[in-house]
Amino acid sequence: MLKKRIIPCLDIKDGRVVKGVHFEGLRDAGNPLELARLYASQGADELCFLDITATLEKRKTWPELVAQIAQVLDIPFTVGGGIASAASAQSLIRKGADKISLNSAAIRNPELISQCADKLGSQAVVVAIDAKPTAAGWKVFIDGGFTETEYFLAEWAEIAQRSGAGEILLTSMGHDGTKLGFALEALNLVSERVSIPIIASGGAGTMQHFADVFHDTSATAALAASVFHYGEIAIPELKEFLKHQNIPIR
Repeated sequence: MLKKRIIPCLDIKDGRVVKGVHFEGLRDAGNPLELARLYASQGADELCFLDITATLEKRKTWPELVAQIAQVLDIPFTVGGGIASAASAQSLIRKGADKISLNSAAIRNPELISQCADKLGSQAVVVAIDAKPTAAGWKVFIDGGFTETEYFLAEWAEIAQRSGAGEILLTSMGHDGTKLGFALEALNLVSERVSIPIIASGGAGTMQHFADVFHDTSATAALAASVFHYGEIAIPELKEFLKHQNIPIR
């Protein structure tokens, strides 16, 4: 069995780490370089950097900040936000990212996934999906959660895999920042349709929530932000807890 991964996420706005609830009410959570160093030293398995306003502001991800963070890390580093071309993706890899994350631009142009996979390899292409339940079922949203798309969650995940994605990063918008637990139903919907690794995101509040997502779904990684940023859960203690729950952890 693949060992499970713990991934802190740096949501970046104006060069600072921020965190909100349901994608709203953002508040400052710290300096990205300091937090990157901290998480690497604590034993995080990977780090995720998401420039959360790049798409809405119609600009590229902060390249110099990516380069600075990459210099202080010795763990895999995924970067997303405002990536609209394979050339943009390649430039971030050159700045030190190990993987790139596609979201809104991939919905608007699914060929972007295959273009990036062709240039970088599928292992370096993560498709991030923001989703929430509607009257019709779980739907995919873009533009920082503001725009509902035509796609149902499992349908889009399947298209992403077929197009060359090596991994899915699934965020439940309704669980984001609530600390009430991960969206197990949504994760299982996706795992029934794809065979690539799935990262669970949105809702982590206790160490038990991490155990639940690994016991009750096929997620291979769990991503969280505020519980790490504000010192509510320490990564070394979390990993020790998961080991006692007989969860294979790195």
